[in-house]
Amino acid sequence: MVLKLYGASNSLMGGGKAAVALTLIEKEIPFEFISVDLDAGEHKTPEFHVLNPFGLVPVIVDDDGFIVYEGRAICKYLEEKYAGQGTSLLPKDLNDRTKVEQAIFAETTTFFPSAIKAGAEALKPSRGLPIEQAVLHENLKKISDCLDAYEIILARHRFLAGDDFTLADLFHYYVVQFLELASIDIVKDKGPNVTRWWNELLSRPSWIKLIGDGLAGTAWRDLNH
Repeated sequence: MVLKLYGASNSLMGGGKAAVALTLIEKEIPFEFISVDLDAGEHKTPEFHVLNPFGLVPVIVDDDGFIVYEGRAICKYLEEKYAGQGTSLLPKDLNDRTKVEQAIFAETTTFFPSAIKAGAEALKPSRGLPIEQAVLHENLKKISDCLDAYEIILARHRFLAGDDFTLADLFHYYVVQFLELASIDIVKDKGPNVTRWWNELLSRPSWIKLIGDGLAGTAWRDLNH
């Protein structure tokens, strides 16, 4: 039995599913993608609730039948179980691991919610709704402030928690395509270290493969965390 990844079937895929798929690629874990038609409500059926009682994607069913939902929890599980293969995404040393965890906390509580709110606001005209400029500007300012802190961190080392790519960096892929869809360039006029880091994320071979496989992109309904 091969690991199964359940995610949105629409062409604008992304969010949690993209982060999970990227982790699977980085860890060199074979998987089968199972599309879930959100428009048809497949994620709200009794059958799907067996996989995730909250009716959200992504979900994985590991090769031993173990079920995990919530994107970040899935990625951490995959790193722990398959620690001996592919890219190491969480260091074993307590101090180094704590640096990753604190960077993840900043991404989850500051960067991610601000990016989602800014992107959703910028995309309102596509749904026939007016932009609330105050909301957009407030969240763009929060993103900018977060990246200013990143600039200081990234002046010290290549990635957010050190010189190695970790889950702290990977979780930023939750919103990469979403921000692009919303025409928001978060690194415009930012410092050289943030710009270098962001461009490195966008050019990472695993991300390029994910785009080629059609598993990148973003539907904002699919941004489970």
